[in-house]
Amino acid sequence: MKVFFTAEAQRAQRKMAFLCVLCAAAVKASPVWKTPPTLPFGQLSVLELREDDPGAAPIPRPAVEDTLGDLKLRALEPSADGHGWKFTVQAMRPGLAVVPPLDLGDGRRAPELRVSVLRTTAFGSPWVGYGGGKQDNLPEIPFPWAWASLLLAPLLALIGFLAWRWRRRAGARAYTQARKAFLAAWPPKAKDRASLDAAHGAGRSLLASAFGEASLGWGAPDFKGARLDAWAQWTASLDAARFGRTEPPFPDAAALLTPVDLEMKARSGKGGRS
Repeated sequence: MKVFFTAEAQRAQRKMAFLCVLCAAAVKASPVWKTPPTLPFGQLSVLELREDDPGAAPIPRPAVEDTLGDLKLRALEPSADGHGWKFTVQAMRPGLAVVPPLDLGDGRRAPELRVSVLRTTAFGSPWVGYGGGKQDNLPEIPFPWAWASLLLAPLLALIGFLAWRWRRRAGARAYTQARKAFLAAWPPKAKDRASLDAAHGAGRSLLASAFGEASLGWGAPDFKGARLDAWAQWTASLDAARFGRTEPPFPDAAALLTPVDLEMKARSGKGGRS
């Protein structure tokens, strides 16, 4: 029985030794990466996948197209001695670039590659893009809305000034329009009711633009109290004309406009509507 166990143990030892030899051969035949310690950001670098065993079969062409893990693949060519492949790559972002294990198609696998990508300038600097040349892709930079809003301050001030000036001169514009309308309607071209009403409305609008809305209801006593005797005659002449009388006559337009123009100038001098 002891002899039997000894023979079994010897066979088991031989099997283990054979497996160890196979494993050692497999490890020895595994391709390895030949790379620099670090890769520069955005520049071309060369990584080499080699088979260190001269007696091993050449490595078939790896099935890669545009990317090699986290790296952009720019070119792929065989090594000069035929025992490997050279990958020309470009790191498009700083940090740790990882190339996953590559299945070479003949039972062999390239090990995983981890290499650091360094960058000498601050990440996100606007003067450094990804890659370079005509395909340069600048990093995304948020628009500085807070600072840009300061540039709007002069424009907003100008708009505010123009709006203030527009409102300040609203009274002057209204008076100018009312004055033109009054000159066109006075004296009435005819004594029919339509012409008289048009002249009366134009006069009231002119008075309102100079003296305010309260003047729309003024009568002859109010005009005399405001020292507007010509306008007291104006309202009396219109009332008389409606009944076919000619007295008092229509006052001259210049006599009517003079006190109103003086009122507008006085308001302008006091900082009111001009």
